Amino acid sequence: YICSYECTFCSACASESQGKCPNCTGELVRRPRRSAPVAGGENRDPGKAWGNRPWLIWVVSFGVWTLVALAATGSIYELYRLRGYPMSFASVFASELSQILTYAPLTPLALALAIRFPVQRENWARRSLLHLSFALAFSIAHITLRGMTPYAAWDPKVGGFVSGIWNSQTHIFEIKWQLFKNLFLSNVVDDITGTYVPIVLVGHALSYYRRFRDRELHSAKLEMQLAKSHLQALKSHLQPHFLFNTMHSISALMLTDVAAADKMMARLSDLLRMSLEGSGIQITCLNRELEFVAGYLEIERVKLGERLNVVLDIAAETLDAQVPSLLLQPLVENAIRHGISRLSSGGNIWITASHDGRDLYLQVRDNGPGLVKATDAPSRTGLGLGTTRER
Repeated sequence: YICSYECTFCSACASESQGKCPNCTGELVRRPRRSAPVAGGENRDPGKAWGNRPWLIWVVSFGVWTLVALAATGSIYELYRLRGYPMSFASVFASELSQILTYAPLTPLALALAIRFPVQRENWARRSLLHLSFALAFSIAHITLRGMTPYAAWDPKVGGFVSGIWNSQTHIFEIKWQLFKNLFLSNVVDDITGTYVPIVLVGHALSYYRRFRDRELHSAKLEMQLAKSHLQALKSHLQPHFLFNTMHSISALMLTDVAAADKMMARLSDLLRMSLEGSGIQITCLNRELEFVAGYLEIERVKLGERLNVVLDIAAETLDAQVPSLLLQPLVENAIRHGISRLSSGGNIWITASHDGRDLYLQVRDNGPGLVKATDAPSRTGLGLGTTRER
């Protein structure tokens, strides 16, 4: 099972988390199974870029070389026609298929060799010699396949095309070594420079593109992990900050109202339990965030009593919206510390949530005196607000 942030879970873990990702609370869905197991992690071999469709490269090879043969046929036929040579279109097409289409079954093999043995800075000399030997073998294989066709070469003695393994006059199999020799000498340079080298360049381009894409993907995953770690560190700053402030309030009550301090300790334990349950969660739903804020407000009501009045204006359709965990608590805490606690008669805190179809709007307001900035001291944002803004 996998969530929208690509956190992956086995069936047992997905069942225990009730189909929700414990990291982002997103819904878990089944990840498509691989067609074959991959040992040692993900497959990053650029030679297997065709995945589970290895036949596709053969189809592409035959398709491309057939188009090249058709283009060459049209050009050569038009040249023969303008010069007055008595050559039919079918004969020219058959001749070009014999010369060009025989590259098709060899192209995937040459492409595999190019990807398997890439030429790099540290091995360019050795690999260049290796590919030169591959290129000679490629040319010999091409000449062999071409020589086996009925249109292997033009024979002026018979005034037509002949095969390298068949005698059309005696109708018997006969290997014409001289014909193969002439084909090799006249085509080896073109086979190497005009066909094998471009295939090798295409293979290197595919390999480098695959590696570049894998590096980008790996870099993106590292950046995502770094961002998650940074968010977790920021959240870990908020938790002790909230705890210390609350413990300070409890400590102040211990000397004046032990019962109230004991009640605050009980509420704090509930909040800490909720906080520990979501210790690894960065994203939660607004409904759960409001539950946490309600628990925090119960602690503050023990200290402030009737002086604290909270008004909630939450649109029902926003309760399932995803928000950062511990988002509202620092805002509410600041509204109480710098607003309501400074009013002898108490005051109000308004918490509103609305949306416009695309964005979620959260607002925490109070009717306190506001922040008083000293003229001789630079303004400074507290840890709660600063961390919340950064998150």
